[in-house]
Order: sequence, then C-alpha cells, then structure tokens
Amino acid sequence: MNNLSLLFLQYPSFFYITVSLISLAIGSFLNVVIYRTPKMMEYTWYHECREYLAEEVSDVEAKKFTPVTLSKPDSTCPSCGHKIRFYENIPVLSWLFLKGKCSQCTNSISVRYPLIEISTMLLSLIVAQHFGVTITTLWVLLLTWGLITLTMIDFDHMLLPDQITLPLLWLGLLININGTFIPLTDAVIGAAVGYMSLFSVFWLFKLMTGKEGMGYGDFKLFAVFGAWLGWQLLPLLILMASVVGAIVGIALMLFKNHQKEQGIPFGPYLAVAGWLTLLWGEGIWSWYLQKFL
Repeated sequence: MNNLSLLFLQYPSFFYITVSLISLAIGSFLNVVIYRTPKMMEYTWYHECREYLAEEVSDVEAKKFTPVTLSKPDSTCPSCGHKIRFYENIPVLSWLFLKGKCSQCTNSISVRYPLIEISTMLLSLIVAQHFGVTITTLWVLLLTWGLITLTMIDFDHMLLPDQITLPLLWLGLLININGTFIPLTDAVIGAAVGYMSLFSVFWLFKLMTGKEGMGYGDFKLFAVFGAWLGWQLLPLLILMASVVGAIVGIALMLFKNHQKEQGIPFGPYLAVAGWLTLLWGEGIWSWYLQKFL
C-alpha cells in the first residue's frame, strides 16, 4: 500500500475532498465530451461519405462540417463567440459567479453544465464511499463517468458512441481477469449474453413489425454490464431499465405531447439500472426473489 493510500485511510475526509475536486473537474470535461463527440462523429461520417459521393456533395455543404476535437477549437459562447477564459470555466463556481450568463453578451448559459458537474461529483462520492480506498473505486469511477457521458449523448442524439461503450466493455473484461467483481468466465459469458439477448429481441421485433425497436448501441451497452456484472444479474438489470423506461415513456406521452412514433432512448435507463445493479444488485435481487417469487 503506497503512502497516498495510507493518507486516505488515516484521513477519510481528505479522501472524499480529493474525489470531490477531481470529479468536479472531470464533470467539466464531460460537458465537452458530451457536446463535441457527436460533432466529431458527424464530421467523420460526412467525410467518409464524400469518398464515395465526391461528385454529388458540393463544397458548400462540406464547409458546414468543420474539424472538431476534444481540445480544439477553444470553448466559446454559442451566442456571441466570446472565448471562455480559464477563470470562467471553473466547475460550478464560475457559473454561479457569472449568474448563469456570458460575461460579454449576458445571454444565458444553460444550467445543465453545472448540474452535470455536480451530478458527477455526487455519484463519484457515492462510489468512493461504497468501495473505499481501493483500486476498485478507480475502475467504478471510470465506468460512472462513461455512463454519465453516454446518458447525456443518448438523450440529445439517440447515440451510444462506440468510442465510449467499447473501452468500457474491454475494461470490464480486463478487471475481472483477477475476479474483481466476478470470475472471468462469467464476465465473458455475460458480455456475450448481454449483446445477443437484445440483438435477438431487436430482430424478432423487426421481423414482426418491420420497425427497429432499439439501436445497436443498446446491445453494446448491455454487453458492458454483462462484462462487469456477469450474466446472473442481467435479468434484474433489464427488468429495472424496462420499468423505468416504460414509466418515463408514458409520462412523456401524457404530459409533453410526445408522439408515439417518436423514439425514446433506452440507453439512459440501461445506464441507471446498470450502475445501481453494480453497487447494490445482489441486495436488490435477493429482495425481489423473496418478495415476488
């Protein structure tokens, strides 16, 4: 055990303060990832299409898709283009100090940014408290931050990018080589069962209705939780996600004039259910079996 771990064990408050500060900074970075990843994907898709449709795609259309990375261009106000200075980008505090407005044009800055930062901090603290000063905390924090990103991107664009889901899948398999959560055999079977179960439901639904009920990203996200949790807890996970998704979907149709034909992303409900299952799944499953079976 290194000196830093000993320090965290001796002074738990220092451990939680460190997790809070790091996760706030991570939350600020996640805002960038959530906003820019779909744009990076659009840029890639568009230029891949141009390779095959070069004569049919005009240069005017091409100019609509400018190169974007997670670091470039610099963050700016979407209304006036004001370059965000470093002291205007301090998690939560800058938004409060600026009263939720741009320092130049005074247009509103969405409250979503500090909410994501605060949510990242709170969820990270729950993970830290649950797993303590262990390497497992680090692994689960990486998963948590990835799930926050996937949740928001899916809400915005109904996309679950492979750039995020696939690394989480491989991470789940790798950390279970030593049985961190489950034996490696269960992790491999869980990943396969997670993917193939939703894949089968997708094709069965499509053959019966001619419509696509979910996206391939949902299969991969379910495989992620299979790799982390094993196949045994997947029934609980899909049950929780389906119940929450059904409740939210019905509420949207009743209170927000949500059209029945309009898609509802399933990824966020899988992410929430999977995160809860990872932390408290065994207890929830035991309660369910005793209560209803």
